Amino acid sequence: MAGGGGGGGAAPKQDDLTPHPVKDQLPGVSYCITSPPPWPEAILLGFQHYLVMLGTTVIIPTALVPQMGGNNEDKAVVIQTLLFVAGINTLLQSFFGTRLPAVIGGSYTFVLPTISIILAGRYANEPNPHTKFLRIMRGTQGALIVASALQIIVGFSGLWRNVARYLSPLSAAPLVALVGFGLYELGFPSVAKCVEIGLPELILLVIFAMYLPHTVHMLKSIFDRFAVLFTIPIVWLYAYLLTVGGAYRNAPPKTQFHCRTDRSGLIGGAPWIRVPYPFQWGAPTFDAGEAFAMMAASFVALVESTGAFIAVSRYASATPIPPSVLSRGIGWQGIGILLDGLFGTGNGSSVSVENAGLLALTRVGSRRVIQISAGFMIFFSILGKFGAVFASIPAPIFAALYCIFFAYAGSAGLGFLQFCNLNSFRTKFILGFSVFMGLSVPQYFNEYTSVAGYGPVHTHSRWFNDMINVLFSSKAFVAGFVAYLLDNTIHRHESSVRKDRGYHWWDKFRSYRTDTRSEEFYSLPFNLNKFFPSV
Repeated sequence: MAGGGGGGGAAPKQDDLTPHPVKDQLPGVSYCITSPPPWPEAILLGFQHYLVMLGTTVIIPTALVPQMGGNNEDKAVVIQTLLFVAGINTLLQSFFGTRLPAVIGGSYTFVLPTISIILAGRYANEPNPHTKFLRIMRGTQGALIVASALQIIVGFSGLWRNVARYLSPLSAAPLVALVGFGLYELGFPSVAKCVEIGLPELILLVIFAMYLPHTVHMLKSIFDRFAVLFTIPIVWLYAYLLTVGGAYRNAPPKTQFHCRTDRSGLIGGAPWIRVPYPFQWGAPTFDAGEAFAMMAASFVALVESTGAFIAVSRYASATPIPPSVLSRGIGWQGIGILLDGLFGTGNGSSVSVENAGLLALTRVGSRRVIQISAGFMIFFSILGKFGAVFASIPAPIFAALYCIFFAYAGSAGLGFLQFCNLNSFRTKFILGFSVFMGLSVPQYFNEYTSVAGYGPVHTHSRWFNDMINVLFSSKAFVAGFVAYLLDNTIHRHESSVRKDRGYHWWDKFRSYRTDTRSEEFYSLPFNLNKFFPSV
């Protein structure tokens, strides 16, 4: 800026002194929900979403199936089934649920009750590993089928709509933030399990997505939009060369498992062509205690998915999601968990947080792209060998992606603070306390469990223990619950408080009909709004 007379700088313009204006919709998004990119670009972006969701889809069965007694063939079939059902659930959610570009896939929330089922006494004396695997899988199926009823009832009855109407930007911020930031242990700690391939992936992704677009202007939209498709093959090839070059020949088994490209056992175990079908493991079995524990996980997944749906709506440049649409989406997610139980995925479903982060990286929030990715999920789940090739990408490469995508998802929560008064001590207390407790309480539960072998709640009733331990092991659930409770009980009727918490900003989105843009983003296809009206 040019200097003025008398040695003083020129007075700043008025615009420079004005804070950034509040935005109902996130600006800078290249393609929103209803504006799809050209078909070739949409197909590549859809394949990229498929690659990103593969990480969770592979990691969860890889951890659980051996504990159940399953072999590599069983693991490959479970991964295929999880992928197949994820494709169906993603299509159902994008057509009839929230209509947001959200991928519905496997969820870490359901791992804890599944491990509890694996350790149940009724399976301990089974000598045959394969028979044990089938019995445990049937028990998991029964628990998931019962647990799905919770989300179906809460969602389709409109009960969750009434809860969501009291959500303000202040109480949404900690919930959405910890949906992403709360998964930090799946980021760099997993990268470090094979740092020589995980770290290059992380560094390359940052360079391709953030630096190259501003250096090579002609290819700007290609580098930042397809950074994952550029970097994964480069690092995967590098990992393959290390493997065949004998870099891990004398390494410990754990290092070989994480670093080598030929240790997953998926390509050999996967059939060429196989269509997953309901009750493929046999008839489900039901146990009240296991069902209650899974219902607790279902409730936690419901809360976490609420935060993830809010993040997805932001990155798709949509208006804040109306409570009735959110409730409808939760109902369809319940149907997704029911399908998990019927097909036998060994795991429940929720909104994929990493794919929400990918929306932010690519700045493409198109519904069509996600529907194409669902097509890839179904296609590669049926063609087992081809799908297994991609599924054998070493886990530290996926962990490197998580470092960026979970961060993006978490920052969507911080974005809602623009609607709040951050100079209010009430705001500071609710925000700081809820985030702190959201990190601190689950840390206590996890530390206690790792030392004692069981959770802090340890009564004679195993199902009660599992329920409470599952609830308070979720960072997003604890943070969201504390923020929601405090925000709706501390002086909330005062007019200044209403403004401080940003409640007035979201007033017009509390009903589907009070904002004309709701029809554009959230209306059902095939004129179904006539029969299933949103309120």
